[in-house]
Amino acid sequence: MTVHNDTVEAAQATPELEQPWEELGLKEDEYGRIREILGRRPTDAELTAYSVMWSEHCSYKSSKTHLRYFGQTATEEMNSKILAGIGENAGVVDIGDGDAVTFRVESHNSPSFVEPYQGAATGIGGIVRDIMAMGARPIAVMDQLRFGPADAPDTKRVLPGVVSGIGGYGNSLGLPNIGGETVFDEAYLGNPLVNALAVGTLKVEDLKLAFASGTGNKVMLFGSRTGLDGIGGVSVLGSANFEEGEERKLPSVQVGDPFAEKVLIEACLELYGAGVVDGIQDLGGGGLACATAELAAAGDGGMRVNLDNVPLRAENMTAAEILASESQERMCAVVAPENLDKFYDICAKWDVTAAEIGEVIDEKDRYVVYHNGEVVVDAPASTIDEGPVYERPFARPEWQDELQRLQPVERPEDLKQALLDMVSSPALCSRDFITKQFDRYVRGNTVKAQYSDAGVLRINEETGRGVAVSADASGRYAKLDPNMGARLALAEAYRNVAVTGAKPVAVTNCLNFGSPENTDVMWQFREAVHGLADGAVELGIPVSGGNVSFYNQTGDEPILPTPVVGVLGVIEDVHQAIGHDLGTVDEPEVLVVLGETKDEFGGSIWQQVSGGGLNGLPPQVDLADEEKLAEFFVGNTGLTAAHDVSEGGLAQAVIEMLLRAGKGVDLDLSKVHEDDFVALFSESASRAVVATTADRVDALLIRADELGIPAATIGATDDSAELTVGGVSLAISELYEAWSQTLPELFGHAVGANSVVE
Repeated sequence: MTVHNDTVEAAQATPELEQPWEELGLKEDEYGRIREILGRRPTDAELTAYSVMWSEHCSYKSSKTHLRYFGQTATEEMNSKILAGIGENAGVVDIGDGDAVTFRVESHNSPSFVEPYQGAATGIGGIVRDIMAMGARPIAVMDQLRFGPADAPDTKRVLPGVVSGIGGYGNSLGLPNIGGETVFDEAYLGNPLVNALAVGTLKVEDLKLAFASGTGNKVMLFGSRTGLDGIGGVSVLGSANFEEGEERKLPSVQVGDPFAEKVLIEACLELYGAGVVDGIQDLGGGGLACATAELAAAGDGGMRVNLDNVPLRAENMTAAEILASESQERMCAVVAPENLDKFYDICAKWDVTAAEIGEVIDEKDRYVVYHNGEVVVDAPASTIDEGPVYERPFARPEWQDELQRLQPVERPEDLKQALLDMVSSPALCSRDFITKQFDRYVRGNTVKAQYSDAGVLRINEETGRGVAVSADASGRYAKLDPNMGARLALAEAYRNVAVTGAKPVAVTNCLNFGSPENTDVMWQFREAVHGLADGAVELGIPVSGGNVSFYNQTGDEPILPTPVVGVLGVIEDVHQAIGHDLGTVDEPEVLVVLGETKDEFGGSIWQQVSGGGLNGLPPQVDLADEEKLAEFFVGNTGLTAAHDVSEGGLAQAVIEMLLRAGKGVDLDLSKVHEDDFVALFSESASRAVVATTADRVDALLIRADELGIPAATIGATDDSAELTVGGVSLAISELYEAWSQTLPELFGHAVGANSVVE
């Protein structure tokens, strides 16, 4: 059976044919602009290509104008170690001695609400292919998750599927999951956030980029066959608001096969090693339309594509469907004719399907696509790739001033109960139910993962050099003040990396916001971008890339503005990495709080758990203090443990350090703050708790003083197995019980949904 094509010739002959531009997510003026570019109405295939490429997910049409601020503020010195930056598939950082690391975080929010398992699984698959497209071997993944209230029925539907999807795909790939964050808040009910981060390693000279050059070079599609799954997936779903009942949009969600991706990784690495790939692009959001148009737009010629050569797994697919399909585990390469035989041989070795689907032509920017022998697309590649740029109106919300008025902070009548309520809250309780579904040590290079402030990986087995990675965000802080909220996310990720002993060197981000057509949201977005960009300049580390996810809302109610910020650090010897568990030495350990504690409760977990709502100003961070703190940890081998102070305050930090230690401590907080309540639960930034042996305390305090860091000794570990503070004592076993049972009790129905990796 021959599939009907709406050809370019037919489009010229039927200029007034009605087309479903609105259903494809285009605005009326955008459709008019496409007609103006082409000088006629678009074909079905062209309309599809423009619609997916001009979506928010692919084009950044509402965010570009603000994202330029990163480039306007970054200095040449900051970018000196960036081998590939903003605009590439992933940022690549030179970490020294010929080694490079690539990392990126990207959203898969809407698909994960519609079909949690496959949405999350293919989010992992997609971010891993971004890493592969830089010429790197993927070596680890992380995740940033946001759900509605932990006891909400829809959270019980979404969370188990998302966690199983992340574990099912990542574990099957043989990639360790080295960390992440799970947050529960009413604002994410009906619009969860699933942000996936991946890390890869490569030699500096092996860097690959996405462009098509060299007239006569062949365009090769390899990997899985193309099917009907994922049509209108992240590209269209990511540009739409959800209404009740839309969780059944199953055909739009891609279906992943991690074992196909595993062999694709190995095939790619061998292809790179053989030197037969001139340009490379992964297929993710926007499918083949995106991959080929981007390659053509970035190259020095044009491109001819023949869809008749695309390996399919569904019958009678139209040209539009082939172009828009977001079927997983596919890559697109540009290969010189003399290297084709070698290319095919390597793909055959790995049992990876490969097909020549086009070639580079000597017509700059021309993008021509054939199907059934007829031309179905003939357009300038750059106009498909670049999309419109919107200067969306933005304004500080009228309600912002009222929101920032701090309501009286309720103080606990029973401190013991308050400590138990905090550690058992969904905000602060154990994530073991989630993290034990992930393999953390596969590949043998994981140094720190579970119960660590940042994931630490060995990169060079000869020198011991490694990297530390953390990603953080607080939508509560960002709602109160999006500029400061972004700075606080940067500060926490930076601090989490620093307390392991690593030196922070680069930033990535995933900016999750509501509708860009909402002036309040656009103001939040602009403020967050400026806060992050200015903060990076103050810290002197570059933003290597990022992702924007808009339309995260249910109906008219946007999520909390959630700028997820990832930081990569370098540690010269992973054997010196610092953990946060006490009890690793036989003698008592003295605990010292670094940094200043202030009465700061706006957006805090105490405010949330005690029923205080969300109000006030978030903690105010001076990034110069974060720099001092990071400097304290570099090369400091006298520490037995270190833990950042963030959500839940000092109380949570100390409890987490004690939970697995078999030790106790009697805390004296008088030097931290005159008010024990503030000392325990304030979330002031730029703080950490460090531990050392008694003979090294003086040296520690001298080092802190030299750097201008306030330091207060708060106690020493003992064999009591109790936490004593403020006149009350709690057995660590009681705290552990409260901390560990919350998620199993809430999600016990999902036990067995995925294998547990001990």
